[in-house]
Amino acid sequence: MPQDYLNEVAPALEKYSQNILQQDVWKRPELNLRDRSLITLAAMIARDQHTELKKYMELALNNGVKPSEISEMITQLAFYAGRENALNAAKVAWEIFHERHVNMKEMPAAEPVLAPVDERSEAHRLDAVQHLFGNTGRPLARYTTDVLFRNLWLRPGLTPRDRSLVTVSALIANGKSAEMPLHLQRAMDNGLSQAQAEEMIAQLAFYIGWPNAFSAQSVATAVFNNRGH
Repeated sequence: MPQDYLNEVAPALEKYSQNILQQDVWKRPELNLRDRSLITLAAMIARDQHTELKKYMELALNNGVKPSEISEMITQLAFYAGRENALNAAKVAWEIFHERHVNMKEMPAAEPVLAPVDERSEAHRLDAVQHLFGNTGRPLARYTTDVLFRNLWLRPGLTPRDRSLVTVSALIANGKSAEMPLHLQRAMDNGLSQAQAEEMIAQLAFYIGWPNAFSAQSVATAVFNNRGH
């Protein structure tokens, strides 16, 4: 297939892609290129979007995302967007890493030294789960605590802000509005500003569609109001 297939099939889409997405959205100063790459790549992994996954994974590397961070992102998103999507992303990453002669020994360890648990934050999360589930869902609640919040979220392969950024992006990409408030709150506690959160949603609109972005913005507005922004 020729590289200019899009211009032949859908020239208006090609124009939007070049004039607005590439020349405007990606150049807005509210988020740096590395953040925009993390957001976009997380959405593509979450939605298992094959067509441009390799292109945007390579762009992420060019924009300063480390191979080890992509590895950790794939692991994180296996729990928030599905194992199969993560496995497919891992195949693309393997191909790119070998093309770039990445030292695979630099990938994050399976059992690294974990960060300490923020007991106050964890107590707040447990209260939210108790309010949601009551006395039901105990197996899910136990694995959520033991595997996700006392292990996965404490891994050192991504900063807390980056881990939150890719998780919220994946939730928005898949329309998971019920889970978004807790994770957007966590992202902002981890250093994401309101302006950056709003910019994240605007960026995602071009990749996941306006309805998903509008739904996410409604949830985000409620979170901002609750935080007093």
